[in-house]
Amino acid sequence: MISHRLRTARAAAGFSLRDLESQIDNLVTAQALSKYEQDEMMPGSQVLIAIAKALGVSEDYLLSEQEMSLDGVEFRKKAKMSAKEQAQVEAQVLHLVERYLAVEELLGLTIEWDKPREAPYPVLSDVNEADRAARSLRQDWGLGLDPLPNLVELLEERGIKILSIMADKVDGLTAKVLRPNRTSLPVIVINSADWAERKRFNLAHELGHLVMDIAPGLDCEKAAHRFAAAFLMPAESLWNEVGKHRTSVSMAELLQLKNLFGTSFQAITYRCNDLGIIGEQLFKSLFEIFKDRGWRASPFKEPGAISPEKEKPQRFERLCYRAVAEGALSEAKTAELLGISVRRLNDRLDHPEAAVSFA
Repeated sequence: MISHRLRTARAAAGFSLRDLESQIDNLVTAQALSKYEQDEMMPGSQVLIAIAKALGVSEDYLLSEQEMSLDGVEFRKKAKMSAKEQAQVEAQVLHLVERYLAVEELLGLTIEWDKPREAPYPVLSDVNEADRAARSLRQDWGLGLDPLPNLVELLEERGIKILSIMADKVDGLTAKVLRPNRTSLPVIVINSADWAERKRFNLAHELGHLVMDIAPGLDCEKAAHRFAAAFLMPAESLWNEVGKHRTSVSMAELLQLKNLFGTSFQAITYRCNDLGIIGEQLFKSLFEIFKDRGWRASPFKEPGAISPEKEKPQRFERLCYRAVAEGALSEAKTAELLGISVRRLNDRLDHPEAAVSFA
């Protein structure tokens, strides 16, 4: 039955029932579409093909009996969102995860969640305990204290599905993907429009939500911020670079630290203040400079901008190219999974410079 898949695909497309009725040229009414979604009727082949085309999916996708759902969804929002807007984002995420897992399973390359053995790390009385959680995670995953060159690839290797979507009101999202008779998988969603430094910090922030157990009454967002800073910039590494107490810091030094840790001037300054390396007066002075130079507002053009490609999820796309090369997927199916035309797919396959990563 197509009810679950149809509701998910329609929500992901942002269509109401009447919108979908219009998109399929009124082949059936909104009332009939509602009955499909309630498992009270099944569409004929002509209507099924039209619905699939309108929603950008295949008929096989709509007819598949595999069901997945999202659990424990937590949004990090830029602005207030309606229930409908949140539902649309959740549906889009579920839709992308289903495609991702289908390609993994087809190739026999599914990566299960490498849950840290000590997680969830308790944060009981103070958000500063998030530092300890970040240090414990690095230890559990054997990461040492070195800077992390590519956070997306690291998290994908540990079994966390990373998705990038266009969502004006969302900075990030975490959830668990529930699958029948299978273990759940964590997913982190980032906004593809964000600057790369922010993406890195948001990834670490959402990771904090996944691995910490924050006591009621504590500010969860502050704890996740503290975790992200500590995970990306371990105290020992930062002390080695800048010392334990400073009364002045130059822009040139901040640029070098940015290049080393892959974090913004602002994140570095916050971290130095949290660790007591710099005091409140210097902290405020630096942020006045950032404001005067336009670095605190969009498009956040700090010096030494990290390449947008550096923290863009690419594993799903790589798997799609591998599947079509090995004959496991047709060109038409691969193009559908990537959300592009067959002609565009062939351009990418023949001319790598055209292979702009799928977001």
